[in-house]
Amino acid sequence: MLASLRRAALSIVATALLSATCGALHAQDNKKALKVGVSVGNGEQIFEVVKKVAARDGLAIDVVVFNDYQLPNAALAAGDLDANAFQHQPFLDNQNKSRGFDIVPVGLTITAPLGFYSRKIKSIDQLPDGASVGIQNDPSNGNRALLLLQEARLITLKPEAVKNNTATPLDVVSNPKKLKLVPLDAAQLPRSLDDLVIASINNDYAEKAGLSLAKDAVIKESPQSPYANLIAVRRADKDKPWARQLVKAYQSPEVKSFIETKFNGSLVPAF
Repeated sequence: MLASLRRAALSIVATALLSATCGALHAQDNKKALKVGVSVGNGEQIFEVVKKVAARDGLAIDVVVFNDYQLPNAALAAGDLDANAFQHQPFLDNQNKSRGFDIVPVGLTITAPLGFYSRKIKSIDQLPDGASVGIQNDPSNGNRALLLLQEARLITLKPEAVKNNTATPLDVVSNPKKLKLVPLDAAQLPRSLDDLVIASINNDYAEKAGLSLAKDAVIKESPQSPYANLIAVRRADKDKPWARQLVKAYQSPEVKSFIETKFNGSLVPAF
């Protein structure tokens, strides 16, 4: 009799624990407050609108701003963020491979055409021989900058590097103007414009430096570039209701209208 009572008591405790665990997991699946990492500049501005749209549907977003492209994925992988929105797929692929992250996209955001800027020349036709040219030192954006230089007929790259999107300065096979390619951290490029003739600068850093793609870029990428930015989460969270809710808020008509009217073509909705 005593043994039966003990078994019954243990069964009740186990059921209660299982119920509590399932309840906690369900709460995590349907969380109503998120921390989202974005890059400084236009990412902050857009997410002010995203926050308002999400709040209407009961989702609170705490925006965490980063000044360095190397940090948001590390913070997401460590669990300090629920999602981030700052990168394109080639950058994410490289980070997953090189740093062992397991981060996946859940929705597209914007395309931010890349530009080369200068404080020394007004047109790329004025680029002198032997000019110093700043490009990003991370593999995906560095490749992107080199492809843009090739499109401008300033260099020629190995065909296999172009095909595989893996171009580095070592893949330059023709450089008739003898340009000096200077790889630098993306955040450092705007501050280095006084020392360089031209520099490839990502849109968010360009905007922070007071540079306009439409007015100031001497070379600029087409808005139809394949480098669409995205919202990313840990793989375990990709099917969570809150992830879908975050994407829905970003891809709302209000956010699309804000991007189109605020940025005048320097950013293009990718959804």
